[in-house]
Amino acid sequence: MSFRLWSNDLKEGGRMPEAQVFNGMGYSGGNRSPHLAAECAPEGTKSIVLTAYDPNAPTGSGWWHWVVVNIPAAAKELPTDSGSGKGLPAGALQTRTDFGAPGYGGAAPPPGPAHRYIFTLHALKVERLDVTDQSSAALVGFMTNMNSLGKATLMVTYGK
Repeated sequence: MSFRLWSNDLKEGGRMPEAQVFNGMGYSGGNRSPHLAAECAPEGTKSIVLTAYDPNAPTGSGWWHWVVVNIPAAAKELPTDSGSGKGLPAGALQTRTDFGAPGYGGAAPPPGPAHRYIFTLHALKVERLDVTDQSSAALVGFMTNMNSLGKATLMVTYGK
C-alpha cells in the first residue's frame, strides 16, 4: 500500500464543511481544523509535516492555512480542532500561516469560483525541523522538500 491521508471530516474532492470554514473575513464558519489520519508512511519516516494550502488565492503565491512540523512518525492521526493547539502530539509545532499566526485558519475565499484546499502530509527522514512558531511556510517548505521521503494529499473545495 502507498502513503495515504484520509479524514473523518473531509471527503476527497468534496466541499469543505462549514465547521472547517474561517470565522471572519465575511464568513461565520467553525474554524475547526479537520480530523486527519495517515496510513502506510514510507519506510524510514522519522517525522511528519502537515500543510494546508489554497493554490487559488489571489495573492500570486497562494495561501497557507495550516502548517504543523515535527509530528512524531508514530502519530497516526490529528483529532478535529487540533489546530487550536488541543490534541497535537507531544513535540509537534504549529508555525505561522498567511493569517499571520500559528494555528489553523479555515477557508475564506473571495466571491467567485470555488478554491481548492490541499491538505498534505510529508514524510521526512529527519526527526525534526529546526524552525520556530514564527517560521514562514516557505522556509518550512524548503526544509520539508530537502528531507522528504514521500507525501500524501487530500483535496477539498470551497467557494461562495
